[in-house]
Order: sequence, then C-alpha cells, then structure tokens
Amino acid sequence: MQVLDLAGKYEKDTNRPIYKDKVIACIFFEPSTRTRLSFETAANRLGARVIGFSSLNATSISKGESLKDTIKMVSNYADMIVMRHPLDGAARYASEIAGCPIVNAGDGANQHPTQTLLDMYSIWKTQGTLENLSITMVGDLKYGRTVHSLLQAMSHFNPRFRFVSCDELAIPREYKNFLDSRGIPYSEHKLLEGQILNTDILYMTRIQQERFQDPMEFEKVRNLMSLDASMLTGARPNLRILHPLPRVNEIATDVDDRPEAYYFEQARNGVYTRMGIITYLMNQ
Repeated sequence: MQVLDLAGKYEKDTNRPIYKDKVIACIFFEPSTRTRLSFETAANRLGARVIGFSSLNATSISKGESLKDTIKMVSNYADMIVMRHPLDGAARYASEIAGCPIVNAGDGANQHPTQTLLDMYSIWKTQGTLENLSITMVGDLKYGRTVHSLLQAMSHFNPRFRFVSCDELAIPREYKNFLDSRGIPYSEHKLLEGQILNTDILYMTRIQQERFQDPMEFEKVRNLMSLDASMLTGARPNLRILHPLPRVNEIATDVDDRPEAYYFEQARNGVYTRMGIITYLMNQ
C-alpha cells in the first residue's frame, strides 16, 4: 500500500530527479517490452542512471558465465538490480547473493510482482477500492505468472474469483489450495460467455500457442477465450478490462474504444508504480 501511495503521488508529479547519484541495472535474460521500458523510464524520471542488457548475446553469459557470477558482478556496479529470468526462483536466488536490492521483473512461470503492483494500482484507481471485488481471470492460468501474483496479492482484500480457461491451461492446484486455505471463494469455467455480467475486473491473458503439442488442440480453444465488444452488453458500469499485454487475438480491437477497456492505461500506470517501487527500496 505504501508503493501504491507513492505511485499516486508520482502520477501527479512525474519528473522527480531525486536519485541523481544512483545507478540502476536492468538485466533481462528473456524478452520484454513494457516491463523493461517502464522500469527504465521510471529510473530516468527519478534521475537515476540506467545500465544493463536485454540480449544475452552481448554479455559474458553467452560465454558460459554463471548466474551467480553475473549477479555478483552487476551488484558491484549498481545500487539496485531489476531482473527478468526464465527460471522459476531465479530472482529469489539472486537476492541471496547480491549486494544490493533485487527487483523481480518476472521469473519463469512463477511470479511477476511488479506487474501485480501496477495491476493493483489500476484496480484501485478504477474501482476506488481493493476490497470485496469480483475478479474474472481468463486464458493461460497455468503458465501466466501475472495471474499467480495478482491472485495472491488480492487475497488480502476479500475477493471473489472466476477462472476461465481450457483444461490444459487451468489454474494450478497449488493456487486453488492457497485460496481454500484462506476461505476465498472461486469457480472454474471453460467458456467466457456468462461470466462477465457480475464482474468488476476482467483480467485477460494470452493463450500461448507454443504450449500446445498438437496445433489442432490449440485451434479448438483459441477462440473460446476471445472477448469482443458485443459480449460487454449488460456489464456493470464499473467493469474494467485489464491485460498484462502483449495481446494476440484474445481481445478484439473493437473493445479498444469501449469505456471498459483499460489495458493501455494500465501499462502507463506501470511507470508510476515502478517509480514507487524504486523509491520504496532506495529508502530502506
């Protein structure tokens, strides 16, 4: 909540060069557009200098350098490291060996906590509260790290969840066990139709074709999770559609101009939220 408060302040006054003496390393071991650019924008707006890489081919990792040695080396140069890595748990491991704070910018199919903070800020802005909301999560709920992080974060605010996905990409049992342990209600569905009318937040995700061994199996489910403008008839006036992006075909372009569409504003909120994250950690 401190980070969200900071994000609100930075949205009102974006350029605050208070960390001119700081260096932030953005090291991305897998591709990123929004997360990397929004962190770099956040750092620049706070006056910090940015170093790092977004391609392994230009680093010693391509020569066989270990993750441990890379983290040790980069932490000698920077006051904070923002890291994305394809392996689950990589950020936690890095935090145990680094000499500076580590920000997890996504670790495999595990977690994406900074995305969750900007999602929460977006929910807070559009709903006026985080409490007692009906949240429908759609698409790749098995590998979608943004879903996993948001589910756990929102568990503190008495939510109600609907999970919409095919069997192959259903929410993992461990997260259902987590909700059960907290007494949080949820339901599972295979079709999006009928799940929108009583929803406050519709959280769409991309179904990843590369996860399917059989292309025909992908074709069977790809359009089951697609949203178009006609499906929003009768929706709650406060409904907002979020998506961590990128999208493929899961949200039709005719939704973009609807008042419910919030995914591009959501991406912009990432700058303010990540400014808040940087400030929070620098002040520890």
